[in-house]
Amino acid sequence: MLTPLDEQTFRQGLLFLSARDSDLAHILETLGPPPMWERDPGFATLVHIILEQQVSLASARAAFNRLVAATNPLTPTSLLTLDDAQLKTIGFSRQKTAYVRYLALAILEGQLDLDALATLDDQAARAELTKLKGISLWTADIYLLMALRRPDVWPRGDLALILALQKIKKLPNRPTHSEIEVFSTAWQPWRAVAARLLWHFYLS
Repeated sequence: MLTPLDEQTFRQGLLFLSARDSDLAHILETLGPPPMWERDPGFATLVHIILEQQVSLASARAAFNRLVAATNPLTPTSLLTLDDAQLKTIGFSRQKTAYVRYLALAILEGQLDLDALATLDDQAARAELTKLKGISLWTADIYLLMALRRPDVWPRGDLALILALQKIKKLPNRPTHSEIEVFSTAWQPWRAVAARLLWHFYLS
């Protein structure tokens, strides 16, 4: 299913999920529909998602805003004009500095074509992204979910989703990967819509 989510298919997914899972239906009834949480596809968004790895969204957003102000526009070429000290001041760890430089070079040297990802299925697009150092499965899945608006991507390992699932399913402990797999399989082909519902619940 390569058709990106739009308002109509998003509503369709919400209806499907509320009919399939009473706990998701309860979130929808009490909180209303979640935002679609979409981002523009491209280099800047991927850099932003790398910044979000293992830190709070607020600190990642602050660092990203400083980066945009320092480069403007943020492109692979403009990012590579910044030295390590500048990137550190902006908020990049040494590791993330290496990751975004590697990403910028991969795009400039033609090893990664971000525009072409839209033509690939989820598995192939994920494989293209994760072949680069520093792009984890979580990073790739968030890009597919938000930038490419794929309807059936589940960002495995996302802590907010794990905690939300534990709470709505009234589990005594955090669910394991295999338990999450059981729940999320029931939500196919709208797992990305289910993820947005659970984030909505978590943020409330």
